[in-house]
Formats: sequence, structure tokens, C-alpha cells
Amino acid sequence: MDTFVLVNMAAILGLLVLSGFFSGSETSITAASQPRMHRLEQRGDQRAKTIRELWERKERMIGAILLGNNLVNILASALATSVLISLFGEAGVAYATIGMTFLVLVFAEILPKTYALLHPDRTALRVSRVIRLVVLAFGPIVQMIEALVGGMMRLFRLYPEDGEHPWEEELRGAIDLHTGPDEETKHEREMLRSILDLDDVSVEEIMVHRRDVETIDVAQPPRKIVEEALASPYTRLPLYREKPDEIVGVLHAKALLRAVQASPDAVDTLDVLEIANPPWFIPDTTDLLSQLQAFRQRKEHFAIVVDEYGELRGVVTLEDILEEIVGDISDEHDVDVEGLELRPDGTAIVEGKVTIRDINRRCEWRLPDDEASTIAGLVLHEARRIPAVGQRFAFHGFSFEILARHRNQITLVKVGKLDTPGVKDNAELAEA
Repeated sequence: MDTFVLVNMAAILGLLVLSGFFSGSETSITAASQPRMHRLEQRGDQRAKTIRELWERKERMIGAILLGNNLVNILASALATSVLISLFGEAGVAYATIGMTFLVLVFAEILPKTYALLHPDRTALRVSRVIRLVVLAFGPIVQMIEALVGGMMRLFRLYPEDGEHPWEEELRGAIDLHTGPDEETKHEREMLRSILDLDDVSVEEIMVHRRDVETIDVAQPPRKIVEEALASPYTRLPLYREKPDEIVGVLHAKALLRAVQASPDAVDTLDVLEIANPPWFIPDTTDLLSQLQAFRQRKEHFAIVVDEYGELRGVVTLEDILEEIVGDISDEHDVDVEGLELRPDGTAIVEGKVTIRDINRRCEWRLPDDEASTIAGLVLHEARRIPAVGQRFAFHGFSFEILARHRNQITLVKVGKLDTPGVKDNAELAEA
């Protein structure tokens, strides 16, 4: 074997190594974790900073890597063809095609890309500086190629439309893929989904409805007000004058106790309005993210929810919003109003006032909450009438059986997916 063949084989081997480097680098940098690179950059890692700079001009980076990769692949194939023709004549073309296809596919594509996919962050950090030099070296050529490609994209109208990068949908998809058999994983998944939903949910959907709000008539004797406040399980109590809709203040139990302690013999002359905070009214259309920020800015935990006419709708607290993220937060003074019982057959017995969001979160269902916030409201919206006890409906892939009703209010419903055994055993369902 003469020197010409040996030199060319060594060159082919080196070019295959370069090809594998380019292939693995492209895969690792595009697959590296952006959050992890961001954290490393904040800690002062210059390689992570380089990766971020490459991401900012991703088209140029990919163009430079592809240019380098194609150059070495084509050169390696040309050298292999030359060597094999000198050894086998015209048959060397076929041998070179088969051999280089195998070598490039296995050692310059599959092997480096597989390794890069298994270790994307580590590989990206190792190759970042070299790839930056490649991008700088091929910069002028890549710019001309980008201009040509850009012209063709505009000619054929292939540019993506605005809003074609659904980052939120990618996050939701990643959250759905975060699965596991333990309850802890399910809880983490619920929390992450709830955080993304904060700006899509209004305070109307999570507030304590006016009929369940505990208020105190400020016109009562001060001693009676003190007794009612001490008997209540709540820390903050709205004060009203003449009728419950006329909220004139919010009494904090701690402020009341301080006033009583300061003048224990003057309870009967206590001015409750003087120690109460002024009410904070918010519209029922306020989204939870905005309200959470407002709570933080005002350093308050309690707000009165009103509709467009200024009528009282309910109250919302900081704890209500936090519970939307982390789930129910209970203490020794809480009253159990969950109203949701999961049954072994896959169905659920739900009180009418339970919100659809709570049901979806607890059961991991996908009941729509666009038209109604509670399960009773959803049944009324879909049925288009006030159903009688015992009636069954099927919509959105679920069955709904009315178990109890108080006047015109649905108070108890049995809900289940149509493909669960507890639903299949039911009588024939009526389509709403």
C-alpha cells in the first residue's frame, strides 16, 4: 500500500471525526436545557454564556455547522472515491459509495448524535467555544447563504406567522409528560398547571360567594359585635350597615382584640368602625395573576368582589389564590366545604357549588370552565333547563346524574367519565 493511499485514509479518518464533531455539536446545543444554561450563566460560567449567544443567532449557528459538516463529508467521500478507484478501477465508485454511506451514517451521524442526546448539557458546554470559532470563521459565507435562503422563503411565503411559537403549549405538554405513580408527582403536576392558568382565571371563579360570606351588622351593640367576631372561624369579617350589600369596613380580629385589651371596661362604647380597615372593592373580572400582584403591592390579604353594577358578589383572599396553586390549605379553624367525594368505581359525588377547576384538578379531568365556574352551572348551561332529581345527561364525554336539588338550585351531582364502569352500569343517558 503506497503513501498516497495511507495519507488519504488518514485524511478520511480525520474528516469523519470532524463530521461526527459537527453532528454531535448541533444536536447537543439545540437540545441543551435553557433553564440550566441560564442558571450556569448566572453563576459565572462563560461557556453557558457562549451557548446563550449561539442560541440568539441560531440560524447562523446551524448554517455554519451544516456548512462545515457538508464540507468534510463531501471531501471525505471524494478522497475515498479517489483511493478506491486507484485500487479497484471503476468498481471503486460503488465501493466508495457503500463504504462511506456506512461510515458516515454510523460514526459521523448516529453515534455522535446519540451521545449528544444522552448528554446534551455536558456536550454543549464542551463544544461551545469551538463552535463559536466555527461560526466566526464561516460567518461571511453563512450570511450570503442566509440572504439566499431568506429570499426564497419570502418568495414562497414560508415564513412563520406571528404567534406560531406556542411556548405556553410546550410548557403544558412538558407538564403532562411529568408523570409518575406517586401522589407527590400528581400534586406537582397540578401546581404547575395552576400557575400557568393564573392569568386565565378570574376572581369570580374562586371567590367565596356572597351567600357564604359571614358578615357583621355594624349597627349592633359593640359587645354583640365582639361576641360574633370571637365566635367566627375567620380572621377578617366584612362590616355592613342596614343591608349586607352595604359593606362599610373590614374588621380584623387581631385589631379588635387589641382594642378590647386596651380598654376592657369600655367594650360597650367601642367604636368598631374606627378600628376596622376600609373595604377594598375589586371587579369580579380581575384575573388571579393581577390580583395576586395587587395583594402584594397593597400588602393586604382580603378584597370585596363586586360586579359591573357595584353589587356585592363575594370575597376573595390571598389564601384563596394560593390554594389555586398549591391546593387546599386547611387549619384547625377551617370549615370543610370541599364537597367532592371520589368513589371506587371512578365516579364522583359533587356538591353543586364545587368549582369545575377544583374537580379537574382533583380528578385530572378536562371539564370545560368557559361558560360556567361550578358543576351546577355547567349542568344548567348544557341542559338548558332546570333538571329534576334523577335525570341523567351526557356531554363533553361525561355523565351527570342529578342527586339532589333545593328549589331551583342543584345541590348534588354524580359525575363520571362515560367509559368508567360506574357509568356504564347506569340507565340510558339522555343527550343534553
